[in-house]
Amino acid sequence: MEYTKISCILSSDNELAREMLIAELGNLGFESFVETDEGIDAFIPSRDFSPSLMDSENLQENDFFAFGFTKEVIADQNWNEVWEQNYFEPLLIEEQCLVRAPFHENYPDARYEIIINPRMAFGTGNHETTHLMVKAMLEMELTGLEILDMGCGSGILSILASMKGAKAITAIDIDEWSTNNTTENAGLNNILNIMVQLGDASLLTDQKFEVILANIQRNIIVEDMPAYCSVLRPGGKLLMSGFYTKDLEMVAEKAESLELKLIESFDRSDWGAALFIR
Repeated sequence: MEYTKISCILSSDNELAREMLIAELGNLGFESFVETDEGIDAFIPSRDFSPSLMDSENLQENDFFAFGFTKEVIADQNWNEVWEQNYFEPLLIEEQCLVRAPFHENYPDARYEIIINPRMAFGTGNHETTHLMVKAMLEMELTGLEILDMGCGSGILSILASMKGAKAITAIDIDEWSTNNTTENAGLNNILNIMVQLGDASLLTDQKFEVILANIQRNIIVEDMPAYCSVLRPGGKLLMSGFYTKDLEMVAEKAESLELKLIESFDRSDWGAALFIR
């Protein structure tokens, strides 16, 4: 199938801008996305593309994700091969957790092997925050615990939690693309104990969890932290990322105001993660 690629260059490149742009393009019919150094590459079947899609009345561009773009038509080809060669190589995290596509043939052995469908490339584990979350989870005891994964994306964290022995995982995301992707990837990994929900922190009512994972943009983390705490059992742990290292103090201050104690923080290429206990 012939595809049209739109290469978007964000004028102010940050995690929130990328997420908002992907959501807007997804609503217009773009099927897959790849992070680049300057923004996002978005792909749509050429039969579904028209220049009017990128008009301002269709794409609600605003100050949060102002961007320019270029268009390229990509001829029909072996898309698995394209993904493998250009976008999605097997990723080994901390020598323990491997993230790969179903079509990969050459990859290292690992204790945990997670298969991700590459047509939903945003969330393949290559982002620094996902790496930080996985690194921290590898050091945590999750056997028999009930886990909440807020902003589940492609489901990597939920799947790893299940592989590490979690009793049950609730995976929540505001984006239907993400919830569908988590459900699909759970099936690829034969994971049966993930309950996927479409929505936000307002879904958190009378459930209780021993561990909460939140890899979301900083402002959402700070805003929703009281909701997380309301469903976190005493002695439970809250692991968060999606913010820059310079923002750790702000995140920690909010957590401390909710009687959460910082256990450990992590950083990678200016991105941060933090583990708290109630």
